[in-house]
Amino acid sequence: MIACVAVVGHQNNPLYLQSFTEADDALKLHHIVHCSLDVIDERVNNPKKSGTTLNEAFLGLLYPTENYKIYGYLTNTKVKFILVTTDLDVKDADVRNFFRKFHLAYVDAVSNPFHVPGKKITSRTFAERVSNIVNTFWLNTAV
Repeated sequence: MIACVAVVGHQNNPLYLQSFTEADDALKLHHIVHCSLDVIDERVNNPKKSGTTLNEAFLGLLYPTENYKIYGYLTNTKVKFILVTTDLDVKDADVRNFFRKFHLAYVDAVSNPFHVPGKKITSRTFAERVSNIVNTFWLNTAV
């Protein structure tokens, strides 16, 4: 199950963060997302150590915790997508598919002429689309 998704700008400014768990976990998930930015920066700045290439958008598993697994994705414009999941047996192919759909939803949201680049995404349509992507991800991996 997906606990949280986030979009973080190229200057590590939060653009969108949605939690899909109880309100008590929200602060903990914000902290996890914030900590994952250091891991992303390390992988991007030291590609030889991490084994990823710079043209690879999917960063894979950033780090696991006792209850969560955190995955990352980096766009060409250095916008970071972060996925926090409670399912410890998620396949990389499923996560890549999730990020591909999430990226398309993000592109549609920021292509809106009323969206100001670098500001938080407040579109209700984007939030609904993200919720649908999360629900289909959960249904597809539960099978």
